[in-house]
Amino acid sequence: MQKLLSNLPLHIGIIMDGNGRWATRRGLPRNLGHKEGMRAVERTIDALIKFGIKVVTFFAFSTENWKRSKEEIEGIFALVRDYLNTNSNYFSEKGVKVRSMGDLDKFPKDLTSALENAKEETKHNDKLVLNLALNYGGRDDITYSVNKLIKSGKKAITEKDILDNLYSEGLPEPDLIIRTSGEQRISNFMIYQAAYSEYYFTKTYWPDFDEKCLKKALIAFQKRERRYGGIK
Repeated sequence: MQKLLSNLPLHIGIIMDGNGRWATRRGLPRNLGHKEGMRAVERTIDALIKFGIKVVTFFAFSTENWKRSKEEIEGIFALVRDYLNTNSNYFSEKGVKVRSMGDLDKFPKDLTSALENAKEETKHNDKLVLNLALNYGGRDDITYSVNKLIKSGKKAITEKDILDNLYSEGLPEPDLIIRTSGEQRISNFMIYQAAYSEYYFTKTYWPDFDEKCLKKALIAFQKRERRYGGIK
């Protein structure tokens, strides 16, 4: 495989898809697929730091995921909570800064507390921003931004106003969005911020995603000619 060049994305968004199908194909409960998916998150963070990526947004729980079974939802919450609670030393060692985007009001208190603690403990880290999209949807994000602007008394709203007031406020727009499992759609993920993102789709289920898979996506990105709406 060719070496990575200097033209790397600053911000990568990842739609982690295929946990349930990975488990089902092995005759396992869906929540075991999510557990393996958390291991893939850990591997990917290590690889992102190795390759010098500065921001990653993981689509961890969407506004549509509430339609899943109560058991599966609670299992996902437990995995995220435990991951945040047990990785404070890792975040410090690696220089990972934790943040989130999405409406957290519906989440259990133990999960939101774990998230807030992780944010506080890592706020000065500057190697990699780990942005977790939790109870997040792109349309909800735009609605949130517009309502925030209305409440501020804004009369005429510009595109920049909307961008500056999204849940991702302060983060660069994603250069590359990766979706695993073979599905080729964005599923309401960062639809405003990703207007000029490059997309990379892989048939690999998320629990099997690793450094080699990430490198393939980065090489594919480097081969793209980004025109930002221009004609050549």
